[in-house]
Amino acid sequence: MYKHLLKLRYAYQPSIKFTHVQPSTQYTPIKMTVREAINLAMDEELAHDPNVFLLGEEVGQYQGAYKVSKGLFQKYGGDRVIDTPITEAGFTGIAVGAALYGLKPIVEFMTWNFAMQAIDHIINSAAKAHYMSAGDQKASIVFRGINGATAYVAAQHSQCFASWYSNVPGLVVLAPFDCDDAKSLLKAAVRNPNPVVFLENEILYSESFELSAEARDPNYLAPIGKAKIMRQGDHVTIVAFSKMVQYSLGAAEQLFKEGINCEVINLRSLRPLDRETILESVKKTGRVVCVEEGWPQSGISAEITALIMEGGAFKYLDAPIQRVTGVEIPTPYAFNLEAMTFPKTEQIVDAVLNVLKGAR
Repeated sequence: MYKHLLKLRYAYQPSIKFTHVQPSTQYTPIKMTVREAINLAMDEELAHDPNVFLLGEEVGQYQGAYKVSKGLFQKYGGDRVIDTPITEAGFTGIAVGAALYGLKPIVEFMTWNFAMQAIDHIINSAAKAHYMSAGDQKASIVFRGINGATAYVAAQHSQCFASWYSNVPGLVVLAPFDCDDAKSLLKAAVRNPNPVVFLENEILYSESFELSAEARDPNYLAPIGKAKIMRQGDHVTIVAFSKMVQYSLGAAEQLFKEGINCEVINLRSLRPLDRETILESVKKTGRVVCVEEGWPQSGISAEITALIMEGGAFKYLDAPIQRVTGVEIPTPYAFNLEAMTFPKTEQIVDAVLNVLKGAR
């Protein structure tokens, strides 16, 4: 692996001139899966910058454990798409070193649960290098993989790490929902000079969404630190990210039939957090429901609640903030218990109705 990295460094680093594709108005929306959108983003970035490379377990010849890297090994070869042993601490440390040396690794974890073997490299090396070098040393690196609940994989393989990593200064933390998010945020992550934690969702991989004409443009990068309002409303603000956006939109659609207009915010960026969009929505609706599949204590919803209290929107609230979160237990293996552990549309509907009590 060292040989591959050295070849990348010395073959590509000197005086590279990239050919930038000019913005086009000829793109039209197409439908694809989130898996395909992530694959397309990596394909474009590998083509755009020869310092970019992908490494991880089974990313190459096996096409990825979830087929997210399908076709990339055949297109770019083993020097750019590198299969590693099952040693997260080892290949993550190598990747961080490569980033400090000037390359741009994309590190795939088969699941973020396995990244706990490498958390020292992520937090103590990558996240702190820029600060501890007085700004001289950058680590442009993306750590990506599946996060949160999947299905039937029990406590050690099914948990949300969003609040863990978004607590760390020096990291950028992104959580895409649909194809536009997956493609344009991942491209922005690869080109960002900071270490980026990219939290994907396995269940969303096979979900199909429309990829907009804007996001199809190879030059388009989603703005990091900017949330997206998925649905306009003026009765209640629902704040969510990743898979929970889908349930929130389902709840909003159901409530609309009862005359309740919910504004649904897709956070997308967890660090930095789009405080302005959240606060402006709260000032408009006066009621808030925060949704996440992680545990409630010290979670993203707790941070948003504190933001509203401290950010000047408290006086606009007409009801206490409601949180809809995962149950505070390790994820059960039994299907019936697992189904009761994470938020669903019904719980979000109940929370919205609860904050609206006495309002109509």
